[in-house]
Amino acid sequence: MMERKPRPVVDLSATCACGAVSVHFAGKVLSMFMCSCEDCQRATGAGHSNILLASPVDVTITGPTKSFARPANSGATLTRSFCPECGTPLVARSSRAPAVLMLPAGLFGAATSGWYAPNQLIFARSHRDWDEIAADLPQHQTYRDQGAMM
Repeated sequence: MMERKPRPVVDLSATCACGAVSVHFAGKVLSMFMCSCEDCQRATGAGHSNILLASPVDVTITGPTKSFARPANSGATLTRSFCPECGTPLVARSSRAPAVLMLPAGLFGAATSGWYAPNQLIFARSHRDWDEIAADLPQHQTYRDQGAMM
């Protein structure tokens, strides 16, 4: 079993590419993981997404956002919010886990250096061979065995 790393308490701020929307996350990181579901691949334009899970009370979004909800392969409804001007992904929420927000780790740039350490890859069933990930990262075909993302 992989050793569980401490979950950091952070105070992070970021803006979208055009500066119209800001995101502030001040609190404990609930989980850090990678996802290779096809929706994440479309959203990032890459082979996976890098996610921070946060409690909604710890996240403040200022500025206009637009959201898009769609049924995910898991059966849940996934709602992604983004800047309506520049399209920067800001946050996502799954009906499967309504008590958490999914924040793209890359939104916070260099502020995640030194502590962001994903503990698993979920939806490995749709992972692409050309998208290299650490060989020792635990992989789950869909969600983690207990059905939790944390």
